[in-house]
Amino acid sequence: MQKGLEKMYLLQVMRKALPRPKDVGTRHGRPRGRPQRTLAEFVDALQSSGSYVFDRRQVGAELGLTGLALKRAVARLKARGRLCAPRRGFYVVVPLEYRVAAAPPPTWFIDALMRHMGRPYYVGVLSAAAIHGAAHQQPQEFQVVTDRPERPLRAGRARIRFLIKERLDTSAVADVKTDTGTMRVATPETTAFDLLRHQRAAGGLGNIATVLAELAEHLDPRRLVLAAEADGELARAQRLGHLLDRVGARDRGGRLATWVARRRPRLVLLRPGRPSARASVDSRWQVVVNERVGDDR
Repeated sequence: MQKGLEKMYLLQVMRKALPRPKDVGTRHGRPRGRPQRTLAEFVDALQSSGSYVFDRRQVGAELGLTGLALKRAVARLKARGRLCAPRRGFYVVVPLEYRVAAAPPPTWFIDALMRHMGRPYYVGVLSAAAIHGAAHQQPQEFQVVTDRPERPLRAGRARIRFLIKERLDTSAVADVKTDTGTMRVATPETTAFDLLRHQRAAGGLGNIATVLAELAEHLDPRRLVLAAEADGELARAQRLGHLLDRVGARDRGGRLATWVARRRPRLVLLRPGRPSARASVDSRWQVVVNERVGDDR
């Protein structure tokens, strides 16, 4: 009996002497009690695999970083020029060659960004024209067409501007390869109509004519008619046809002219809202030429 009591006493003493296991919980959003990779190590591994984007959920699942811990880790890497965050919860890895610009080009991550936002899209207007080789100078912003208003975003030095278009699903687009995957880009024919749809974003009629002069060689006459049907506004087709004639691409608009004529178009102003007194009329397209643009060829 005495020996049994002594044994129980010794066990109690040993239990008190043993170090207590650390509680497994969270502190500022980071799980405790198990080793974790740092965000910097995660970013390095991501880049080594050829990926350059991740979101809050991904890093939370893989590293257990959430809340304040994630915010602090991201801030440290942003301060080192290793990350940029064009939208809350969406992060882009910045490789060494783009540290000065503070972000890789939007073409590297626009598809992933739009999926993160849950929005349909395509790269359009001047950005699409530049991709098709029609840009005498690089656009000052990266233009994306989507179906509802979105605020402009910043990714380093790059500005991403969103333009609205209803019936987005009827527009002809193509998947174009990028350095990191693919992105959706308006076809040359869709781009031609979008330049006139978004005249201000395209720099006005003078700049549109300059871009069309370079884009014309990529336009397919049959697909141009299909783009007119998808666009759904006869007046825009008339203005586009007139501008194609002005820049010396009359042959590209032949089928479009036939399509327009069959619909018995009314006279439209080349530039809506501008005085048209003494303006000439382009009878082929039924356009009142109240602004002189393009080249006479």
